[in-house]
Amino acid sequence: MKELVNYLKGDRAIWTFVALLALFSFMPVFSASSNLAYIGHGTGNTLGYLLKHFVHIGVGFAIIYGVHKIPYLYFRTFSKFLLPIVWLLLILTLINGTVIGGANASRWLQVPFIGVSFQTSTLAAVVLFIFVARYLSKKRENPDTFQNSVIQLWIPVFITLALILPANFSTTALIFSMVLTLTFIGQYPLKHIALIIASAIVAFLFFLLLAKAFPESHFFSRVNTWGSRIENFTTEKADEDDYQIEKAKTAIASGQIGGLGPGKSVQKNFLPQSSSDFIFAIIIEEYGLVGGVIIIGLYLLLFIRFIVASHKAPTLFGKLVVVGLGFPMIFQAMINMGVAVELLPVTGQTLPLISSGGSSIWITCFALGIIINVTKKEEEIEEEQKEKLKNKELREQALQRLIDKEMEEPMDENESFSIDDVTKNPMEAVMK
Repeated sequence: MKELVNYLKGDRAIWTFVALLALFSFMPVFSASSNLAYIGHGTGNTLGYLLKHFVHIGVGFAIIYGVHKIPYLYFRTFSKFLLPIVWLLLILTLINGTVIGGANASRWLQVPFIGVSFQTSTLAAVVLFIFVARYLSKKRENPDTFQNSVIQLWIPVFITLALILPANFSTTALIFSMVLTLTFIGQYPLKHIALIIASAIVAFLFFLLLAKAFPESHFFSRVNTWGSRIENFTTEKADEDDYQIEKAKTAIASGQIGGLGPGKSVQKNFLPQSSSDFIFAIIIEEYGLVGGVIIIGLYLLLFIRFIVASHKAPTLFGKLVVVGLGFPMIFQAMINMGVAVELLPVTGQTLPLISSGGSSIWITCFALGIIINVTKKEEEIEEEQKEKLKNKELREQALQRLIDKEMEEPMDENESFSIDDVTKNPMEAVMK
């Protein structure tokens, strides 16, 4: 176990809190999946959903481990080329998106041949935050004019938001708020931020006017849902969202201090999104106020570690990346919990690392891998560089010995040692 931990570089506290959240998720997901197991005349067996969640978490941690080995500065260049690809995926989602888990919006894109769906807006958010961090860190030392920043920064931002907005207002608002936070931290001029906010308000009002002018259009179909959710939140009018909120509040009230016990939730059988959007209500019903406070505490501790990691980051790009990728996870968690207790209207945001779902977990883990890479200590980075340099020197020595040996005496056909062997195992090649 100790050897395994030694392979994990970066902030150990972040590793710990992420692992605790992931481990805790198994029991609530296993319990809350019962209603899914009965849908469509199912058998009610939730073991399949537990195994599926185990695979999602396992792949997620493999993603964290793989990404945390890649220097985060590489993503600075990648974001510029990935953004147009993300736009294409968002357009495909708007045209041919699918509905998952009974949700009333087409936010998922089906990957051909392998039958996997993923929510393109989550990938778009990660790429966009890295793109914004790249621009701000690049222009910090060489300030740009407002006109150039509109072209290089804000037009790509608004294109991305415009492609997400028709299907997912809450995610659009969260992304835009985080972009404004990044620009504020990156010391983008406040008067320019004010102009951007004003422009965004005007653009959104124009979008609403178009929705009123073309009410039957598929592109504007979600506008009525937004209005009804706000109306339901501010009035006593009942509909499907109000039904979910009532069941969630019933679950929370039933939990009291200690909860009903693992797997003993009653409201999981009535909440349509009990394993995803409203899983926090099921957690409190089964584990009580104590369980809810523990979950909130883990997210807050993770938030504190993100702040510390941002402060210690060696570059401005690293600081902004930690803020851009880390803070939205915590804000999303707070939004999810706020919806469950009716502090906020229904938004459809999941609870990061706890709610069931494959693509959302994987994208979150991808972002965590980048954050953890930023938190690597200088000595860890130097150790990796020395190891790479050592392997490079060994390969060069082995290759030179191979060339010298070939010049002195050509190899026999039966000899299996080759240049490929030098690449794969330089130490063995040097010994030979």
